[in-house]
Amino acid sequence: MSHPEPLGPADRTPISVGEVWENPITKERAMILERPWDNREGRATAELTALVGARVVGEHRHPALVERFTVLEGELTVKRDGQSGILHEGQTAVIDAGVWHDWWNAGDHFFGLARLGHTDGKGMPHLLQLALTAREFSDIVVFRSPPLVVQRALFGALAPVARRRGYRATYPQLSRIVLAPRT
Repeated sequence: MSHPEPLGPADRTPISVGEVWENPITKERAMILERPWDNREGRATAELTALVGARVVGEHRHPALVERFTVLEGELTVKRDGQSGILHEGQTAVIDAGVWHDWWNAGDHFFGLARLGHTDGKGMPHLLQLALTAREFSDIVVFRSPPLVVQRALFGALAPVARRRGYRATYPQLSRIVLAPRT
């Protein structure tokens, strides 16, 4: 498994409502419905389609984000603080900031990295890539396993090795403008 070109051209295309992001490995498809700079709450909203067999990369938590899942069709299994349950059409689950959770479509994972073939069959990037990405985005997502103290020690030790081998926490060709455009 490789990593993207470290000095590839930056993707400066602004995120637009109606835009679709797809992860062919985890079978997730998200359509952007609302951008944070378009509303007073600073809320980003997307409609996530979890195809049959879709699964997020692993149990995780978001230090400052609230996630809300409402099933429009089919079923979605949601694990919250160790308790699993199935959401049916019309049902909603709210995952508060800091709550460990996982989800999958059990019915009959890093979008850009997966789209370019830089993840394994489960959507997980190479350990060196994960070390840099996890450190860079620790305010957004924290994985449950291995324990946080192990992640910090392991990723801290691997980060310099990853950088020497050409890995980056972000890649310009995969990074998009997510903040309000500057005037």
